[in-house]
Amino acid sequence: MSQPPIFSYERLALHQGEGWLFQDLDLHVGPRDRLALIGRNGAGKTTLLRLIADQIEPDKGKRMIQPGTNIVMLEQEPDFTPFETLLDFAVSGSPGPAEHEVQSIADQLSTNLSIRADKASGGEKRRAAICRALALEPDLLLLDEPTNHLDLGAIDWLEDWLRRYKGAFITISHDRTFLTRLTKQTIWLDRGALRRQEVGFGSYDAWMEKVHADEAQAAQKIDAKLKLEARWLERGVTARRKRNQGRLEKLYQMRAQRAAMIGPAGTANLKAQSDDVRTKSIIMAENISKAFGEGDAKRTIIRDFSLRIQRGDRIGIVGANGAGKTTLLKMLTGELEPDTGSVTLAKTLNGVFIDQQRSLLESGKSVRDVLADGSDWVDVRGNRKHVQGYLKDFLFAPSLIDAKVGTLSGGEQSRLLLAREFARMSNLLVLDEPTNDLDLETLDLLQEVIADYEGTVLLVSHDRDFLDRTVTVTLGLDGSGRVDIVAGGYAEWEAKRKADGGTFKPKSNNKPAASKPAVKSSSPAKKLSYKDQRDYDLLPGRIEAIDERMAEIATALSDVDLYTKDYAQFEKLTAENAALIEEKDEAEMRWLELAEKVEQLPS
Repeated sequence: MSQPPIFSYERLALHQGEGWLFQDLDLHVGPRDRLALIGRNGAGKTTLLRLIADQIEPDKGKRMIQPGTNIVMLEQEPDFTPFETLLDFAVSGSPGPAEHEVQSIADQLSTNLSIRADKASGGEKRRAAICRALALEPDLLLLDEPTNHLDLGAIDWLEDWLRRYKGAFITISHDRTFLTRLTKQTIWLDRGALRRQEVGFGSYDAWMEKVHADEAQAAQKIDAKLKLEARWLERGVTARRKRNQGRLEKLYQMRAQRAAMIGPAGTANLKAQSDDVRTKSIIMAENISKAFGEGDAKRTIIRDFSLRIQRGDRIGIVGANGAGKTTLLKMLTGELEPDTGSVTLAKTLNGVFIDQQRSLLESGKSVRDVLADGSDWVDVRGNRKHVQGYLKDFLFAPSLIDAKVGTLSGGEQSRLLLAREFARMSNLLVLDEPTNDLDLETLDLLQEVIADYEGTVLLVSHDRDFLDRTVTVTLGLDGSGRVDIVAGGYAEWEAKRKADGGTFKPKSNNKPAASKPAVKSSSPAKKLSYKDQRDYDLLPGRIEAIDERMAEIATALSDVDLYTKDYAQFEKLTAENAALIEEKDEAEMRWLELAEKVEQLPS
């Protein structure tokens, strides 16, 4: 911070349950800080925000706030019970925000605040809470999972608002893309300690890995128990990072193969597919359409859409709320009949549906009961595993095997549900908004399990980073009835939207109009150009070098005294790190485009 802090806590401590949640925390927030607050579920992240907002009293600590500083908290689950409408909630408080300010923000978010509060959806309540928080004109904005229940359009709007925002903010979020795009500093609440790094979330993984590696090295000088814990940490972080790099390479290869089956207009090239491709198809949708309503109110949700889904595909479905994502998912799985066209499912299809409904878990049952019906062994897709070993795969301590479901945190219950469903025999996995309320570690775990899943995956999500790391094909809905098919994840779909001018043009079918002559396509290239070939060969090495340099910068910036000892060097390293993040993104996108070209070259 180059300016005096607008808010500080010194030697903050809070006692919770039978022990201290944290002790001796020091926190300083500058007037333009953009802080990502990171930590496992249960570490106390939300509690820390509530302490900053003065909603709860600490047991120890000195709280200092610059006179006139307005602190506003956007809670994850605000209480709408006392209010008749969303507008009543949005203008509440003493003093509450002005109604015209609230309504102005609501108009920008396309939000109807006249809706009854008890009838509003999660997304509508979240937008109303955002309207209220922003209209209060905060100097320090505390954001607890701000993107939960928001569609992509609302997330884009919020990101744009925060980029222009002149105050400071601290945010908790599982949305990696949101954190990477907006944050410039990271505070990590870990095992009762608070660490700070003057770089954004984009460098968090490298920083975390460095901290764990340093702890492992230090633990070697202490006792055997600490050595064992340190080695587990090192394996859990470093090994997972290496495995995920391998999984991403495999994902890129699968995307390149799928790109060859998708026509240049972004529609499935069904007729050109070989007999081998057809025999691998497990879901065949041909010219399906769906509309709701009658007369002038009739609205087409899906129009003349065709797709063959193969064994092993990972299909992501994206679009704004109300665009028809769940409708399309239900038609593809046979739960909902199309108005026109047909959907054919393979006879051997055996699906598992996961929608994060933790209410399906009985609170009185033990973890052992849920996974193994009281046994010590669980059948995991035909393989017998000890229940405690299987629990470790889902980030559970073995000691929790006999814990009651009702005593588990929300994140632990989500992981238990995933563990139970992934154990079932299946060849189709259907996930409808699976990432809501999951912490970053559980999201990493879910990505790993999906990557290792041998069947086909259908996934509806607003989590952009999750889609980029998971799916091979993205189905993008624009609300007009058109479904665009893009090889790749959210980033590829977003790039296509920008190339199309930001919106998709509705079209009645996937065939060229009869009145227009067919355009003869140019012959495919026989080899890459000199520049393309050179980039294809050199970019992997450059990406690796960027990773190494970012790790070096993270190490240098982990010196807590660097800011005061050598501010010029601190500024230089911070700027270099930001440039490297941007360069790496561009390099990875360029290499992926070239990999797709290589796959389409004649052998």
